[in-house]
Amino acid sequence: MKNLTNKVAFVTGASAGIGYALAEALGRAGMRVMLAGINEQKLDAALEKLRSAGVTAERVQCDVASRASVQNAALTTIAKFGKVHVVCNNAGVATFGPIAKSTRKDWEFTMNVNFWGVVNGVQTFVPRLIAQGQGGHVVNTASMAGLVGMRWLGVYCASKFAVVGLTESLFVELRDQGIGASVLCPMIVQTNINENSLRMRPAELRNPPGTDLPQTGGDAPPLVGGTVEPEELARRVVRAIERRELYILTHPEQREILKRRGGRLDAAFNVWELETE
Repeated sequence: MKNLTNKVAFVTGASAGIGYALAEALGRAGMRVMLAGINEQKLDAALEKLRSAGVTAERVQCDVASRASVQNAALTTIAKFGKVHVVCNNAGVATFGPIAKSTRKDWEFTMNVNFWGVVNGVQTFVPRLIAQGQGGHVVNTASMAGLVGMRWLGVYCASKFAVVGLTESLFVELRDQGIGASVLCPMIVQTNINENSLRMRPAELRNPPGTDLPQTGGDAPPLVGGTVEPEELARRVVRAIERRELYILTHPEQREILKRRGGRLDAAFNVWELETE
């Protein structure tokens, strides 16, 4: 996928934030782009903005938590553009709170979007990429919370760790077929994911009024590191596709955090050494 010109990209969560930035960056790289999202008014606005920037784009309503909806979006994309080459399973939600106080609805809402949304995208598009025989690339949006467990983010971490593991397996399984896989693991990005997660949560998966923990401010968990704009992150994703890179990291602070995690894993082998003495 070194040459993206006239190829086709499918991006979920594409009406704003990281998703829109990905669609714009891929479009500027010469791709034709299908914007997928839930809110049709926001999709229309995003589509108009992209087209005004000279990007060839269409849009389709898609709920990633529904396999049927993703499959319908895939058929619509193929009907519009003929093929798909890059798939960005980007749509995601955030859920805060101690694991012990997390409800079944918290788990279902988070996993339906963050994990099953990616699975639905993979199951729908990867067989098509293989059948096309033209290479391709899958980008799954995870998080730094998919590489390191974090306080008050246990449910979210579980969903994102699953995406990291899934993508690592995809990377190995698809590389001999000329198809790449990348997992995007940002720290803090300037988006409205917290507010959108509250607003877009289905009624049947909402907790009783007043019981949800704060998503922003107040008692919300402190986050460490600088803030990256979605546009910069999207540029890194395009480079990763062109270079077939597995991991896409975004903040210099991540290096030391991941080194500490690696050090703890390495130190765990010291127990074996003690037992053999």
